[in-house]
Amino acid sequence: MRKRVFGSIFLTALVTLLLTASLLLAAVYSGLSQDVRGRLASECGYIAALADGEPDALAGIGRSYADRITLVAQSGAVLYDNQSDESTMENHRERPEIIGALETGVGESSRLSDTLDKQTYYYAKRLEDGTVLRVASTADSAFGALSAVSPWIVLIVLLALLVAALLASWLTNVFLRPIVALDLHDPLKNDAYDELSPLLQRMAKQNRRIDAQMAELKRRQAEFDDITARMDEGLVLFSAQGEILFANRAVRALFPEDSVTGGYLTLCRDPAYVTVVERALGGEGARGRMEKRGRVYSLTASSVADEGQGHAAVLFFVDITEREQAERQRQEFTANVSHELKTPLTSIMGYAEIMENGIVRAEDIGRFSGKIRSEAVRLLTLIEDILRLSRLDEGGAGAQNEPVELLSLCGSVRDRLQHKAAENRVTLAVEGAPVTVSGQRQTLEQMVFNLADNAIAYNKPGGRVTVTAGSEEGAPFVRVSDTGIGIAPADQQRVFERFYRVDKSHSKMTGGTGLGLSIVKHGAALHGAAVELKSALGEGTEIAIRFPKA
Repeated sequence: MRKRVFGSIFLTALVTLLLTASLLLAAVYSGLSQDVRGRLASECGYIAALADGEPDALAGIGRSYADRITLVAQSGAVLYDNQSDESTMENHRERPEIIGALETGVGESSRLSDTLDKQTYYYAKRLEDGTVLRVASTADSAFGALSAVSPWIVLIVLLALLVAALLASWLTNVFLRPIVALDLHDPLKNDAYDELSPLLQRMAKQNRRIDAQMAELKRRQAEFDDITARMDEGLVLFSAQGEILFANRAVRALFPEDSVTGGYLTLCRDPAYVTVVERALGGEGARGRMEKRGRVYSLTASSVADEGQGHAAVLFFVDITEREQAERQRQEFTANVSHELKTPLTSIMGYAEIMENGIVRAEDIGRFSGKIRSEAVRLLTLIEDILRLSRLDEGGAGAQNEPVELLSLCGSVRDRLQHKAAENRVTLAVEGAPVTVSGQRQTLEQMVFNLADNAIAYNKPGGRVTVTAGSEEGAPFVRVSDTGIGIAPADQQRVFERFYRVDKSHSKMTGGTGLGLSIVKHGAALHGAAVELKSALGEGTEIAIRFPKA
C-alpha cells in the first residue's frame, strides 16, 4: 500500500508539473509565432508603400533590411531578392504564399528547415502592377528552442523529480501513520480517519464472525468424523512418510483391525494397492483395481503436498462389483445379440444364394421361400424383443401409467395365444377375479404374453396352461402355471438372463429369442413388482408376478 500511495502522489505531481510546463511552452511559442506573422505583415505593407514595385527602391531598402525581401513576377520568376542572386533562383509560382497572394491579394506560410531547428515565416502581398512582394523572417523552431534550453530543461525536470519524490514520501507517511497504528484485535478502540470507521466496524464484525466460524469448524470436524465413519467407501489418509493417519469404518471392516495402524504396507500388500499408494506418495495421482473377498474395488489415490516435506496421500476404496457385473453383462449382451442376429441372417443368405444360383428344383422353391420367411420372422421378433427390452431399461420410454384391470388383460392374452395353444394341443385357461393395478398396459400385456407363450412352447402334448389373476392380502398378482417339461434347479437362477435358454435345440424349434423372461423381469422392476419362480423337472413351472399393495 505504501508503494502505491507513494507512486500515485509522485506520479500525479510529476505529470501535473510536466503538463503545465508543456502547455506553457506551447502557449509562449504560439504567441511568438503570432508576433512574427504580425510584424511581417506590417513590414510588408510599409515596404510596398515605399518601394511601389520599383526594384531599385527595393534594393535600397533591402540593403538595410535585416530580413529577406523578394519581388516575384506573376509568372513566378524572381525579379529581386536582397539575400540571393535572383538570376539563379527557381520559379516561385508554386509557393503557397505566392499562390495565396495572386489569388486573394495576401498569402502567408511557414516552413521548417531540413534540420528542424529553424522555421521561416513568409508573408506575401500582391502589388498594383500584379507583382508579388514577399517578406521572410527566420526564427528558432519549437525543436530549436527546446534544444537550446535543453540543459535547463533537464535540470528543472531533475529538480521537479526530487521535489515530487520528497513531497510524495512525506505525504505518504502522514497519510499512512494512523493506519499503521491500527489495533486489529480491537478495531473499535482505534482513533483513525472518519472514513475508516465503516472498515473498522466491519473488522470488528469480522472478528466476531471468525470466532463463530472457528466454533463452526470444530463442529464440522466432528461431523466429518461422523460422516467418514458412516461412509460405504473406504477412506485412508497417509503421511508423507507412508504412515496411516486415518482410516474410516469401511476400511476397518475390510481389513484386520491391527493392520490400520503403522505403515501403508501393514494395511495391504496387494500389488495394485501398493502401486497406487507409492505413486501418490511420490507426488502423482494414481488409479487401480483390486479384488478382495470376492468383491472388486476401485482404488483412487491423490497426492497432497506436505509443506516441502514430501507428499501425503489420500486413498479411496470404492466397491465397483455391481458396475463390473453390469459391464460384463453388457459385453455378453452385445456378443449374444451379434450371434443371434447372425444366425437367421446366415440362414436367409444361404437359402437366397441357392435360389439365386438356380440349383433348387421348382417344387422346392415354395419350401425354401417358407424357410426364408420363417427366419425373417424370427429375426424381426428378435429385433422387436431387443427394442422392447431397451425401452424397459430406459424406464418405459416415457409411457404414462394408467389403471389396468389384470383379469381382462389375461383374457386378451389368451385370445391372442389360443391358436398356438391349439396347434400344440395345449389347453389354455384364465381364472381368478378382477383386480386393478397402475402401470403401462402394453408392458404388462407383453409380460403376461411372454409367460403364457413360454408355458405353451415348453409344454407337453395334452398339457395345460393356467393364467390366474387376483389379489392376496391386498397385493395384486398374475400367476402362470403349466404342466410342461419344467426347469432344472441349476438353471432356475439364470432363466431371466438375456438370451439364456434351458434347451437351446427346443428354443430354436419353437422360434424363441431367449429374451422373453428377461423382458418379464425388467417389466416387473419397472412396476415395482417381484417375480417368483417355482419349477420341477417333468412336473411343470409356475411363475408369479406380485405387485405392491395399492
